[in-house]
Amino acid sequence: MLLYHIINASKKFDFMKITFMPKFSFFFLFLFVVSFHASSQTLQVNQDRLAALIKDLSSYGKNKEGGSDRVAYSSHDVDARKFVIDKMKAVGLEVSVDYAGNIIGKKAGTQPSLKPIAFGSHIDEVPNGGDFDGPVGSMSAIEIIQTLRESETTTKHPLEVIIFTNEEGGVIGSRALAGQLSKEALEMKSSSGLTQAEGIKAVGGDPERIFDVKKDKGDYAAFLELHIEQGGNLEREQIQIGVVEGIVAIEWWQFTFKGFANHAGTTPMKMRKDPMIPAARFIIAVNETILSYEGAQVGTVGKIEAFPGAGNVIPGEVTLNLELRDLSSEKIWKIYDELETKANEFAEASGTELHIVHQEVASTPALADPVIQKAIERSATELGFSTMYLPSGAGHDSQEMARIAPIGMIFIPSKNGISHAPKEFSSSTDIANGANVLLQTILQLDEELP
Repeated sequence: MLLYHIINASKKFDFMKITFMPKFSFFFLFLFVVSFHASSQTLQVNQDRLAALIKDLSSYGKNKEGGSDRVAYSSHDVDARKFVIDKMKAVGLEVSVDYAGNIIGKKAGTQPSLKPIAFGSHIDEVPNGGDFDGPVGSMSAIEIIQTLRESETTTKHPLEVIIFTNEEGGVIGSRALAGQLSKEALEMKSSSGLTQAEGIKAVGGDPERIFDVKKDKGDYAAFLELHIEQGGNLEREQIQIGVVEGIVAIEWWQFTFKGFANHAGTTPMKMRKDPMIPAARFIIAVNETILSYEGAQVGTVGKIEAFPGAGNVIPGEVTLNLELRDLSSEKIWKIYDELETKANEFAEASGTELHIVHQEVASTPALADPVIQKAIERSATELGFSTMYLPSGAGHDSQEMARIAPIGMIFIPSKNGISHAPKEFSSSTDIANGANVLLQTILQLDEELP
């Protein structure tokens, strides 16, 4: 980094003249370069201004319970997008809305031939959501551009701030950029009541031309996303910055145990074919099996249905879901194979039948780029922040962007691990810490990436 600033500083001097200057002039030049280097290293966002920006955005869609109803394509979302576009223009970005409704802000670099370094997030929320999931990364991106502008810092790479369309309702904007959006997806209803196609049109996109926004692999030098952790790891360990290893894969299955429905009062216990018994044993086995493996993998049975569903009837059929998440698809399937074996044993022991359906894959793993991970860690360390590596258990736009660009994610602590709820909270200090790490990472990657 120092060499880069020495070269830049040298451009401001006529070395033909310096050749004839006294030796002490070189000493002052050296002091200038070191001073310039130090000042660039300590370039900081304005914490109060960033906090105010997030607070102003939170007013769009605020409900009586203190939560946010700024779901994608709603009137709250439309108004908030206008607010964001105005802020992006005010900091000097060249702003446009693509056919998918993504808001794109561009800042030219000194070497236009280089691929852009992109960063950003989303501003839409889940119904009755919080004020920080998405807005932290989006508003920090705008604040970073403002900071660069005020310090008259220009990067070699062009910079792009991306505010994605409808992250919460299916990562629509990032899927479009990655070429993963289908025509069928455009007809699905969103939380606003509009179809995805109708919603995209409402926010200034064009669903008829949405497939034209697809980017090719290599169109971006890197994509970075700052985000609240949405979990309690950083807070529990009292760590300031999370270096995200990747975004986990998610696999879903439906297990159905079939027995025989009968009267609960007249059927002796030993004569029953009760599918609730193997289902219950299986749920316990999921927890025990997951905990038997090293790592951060998680498994959940979050839905169970008994048919016919009467309190005085032995169910004839019990259906439940199984969701497994981990950075390694290989580990997911290893755990699944073990659970499938146990489920079959439980069914046989209870005289019931087992039917398993592997449902559509929710997502594939998206690993963060090692070079970007190291740049994030180095930036945080140089700023004096503690770090830890951890996976993201939730999906993000970065997961789709990983298909077309090297990605990196920065996590900051979430109070009590709460997210997607009115009590979601990250302090202004933690937010500024994350924004400063993002800023310094961008500056480092600008020097390191081709």
